[in-house]
Amino acid sequence: MRDCIRTKTPSRMSLLALFSLVLIFMSACASTKPPAGVVPVSPFDVGRYEGRWYELARLDHAFERGMTDVSATYMLETDGSVKVQNRGFDQANGRWKEAIGKARFTGSPDVASLKVSFFGPFYGGYHVAALDPDYQWALVLGPDTGYCWILARQKHLDDAQMKQIVARAQALGVDTSSLIWVSHTRTDPVQ
Repeated sequence: MRDCIRTKTPSRMSLLALFSLVLIFMSACASTKPPAGVVPVSPFDVGRYEGRWYELARLDHAFERGMTDVSATYMLETDGSVKVQNRGFDQANGRWKEAIGKARFTGSPDVASLKVSFFGPFYGGYHVAALDPDYQWALVLGPDTGYCWILARQKHLDDAQMKQIVARAQALGVDTSSLIWVSHTRTDPVQ
């Protein structure tokens, strides 16, 4: 009986490890501020930002690894939040994948600084660091410069424009040599 009780009681070391893991996870998910030195776009008009954007380039992360034809669609909700629909083609299994999330402004809605969640109460930063005056392209950073996306309303931008956007990202501290250039050769059957 004594051995049975011991096996069901977690060791002090395993509790400490679990507690540490939870703290690390919570602190990573709670980071919704922009990276140091990054000032989100202001004034920002979420109504003009709504709609579909194509991901032209990104830094590598497990949640998008191996995906092509990636797009993000933003829809303003009546409560002031923004519905986020991300879609892309997963080459490894040959099918389209989708993730639905919710974004909320971290302050005033005329500042392009939001927190986005795809996993319940856990949010990450989403900051528009540069934006075309006509809302045709956007440079988006996460809570640090290890998260970077270049988005556009079209599947391609001319080389000169892309070089300017990449230079802006590099000036903000993004490792632009690690950007993954996203191909857009498939037609999404849903959009």
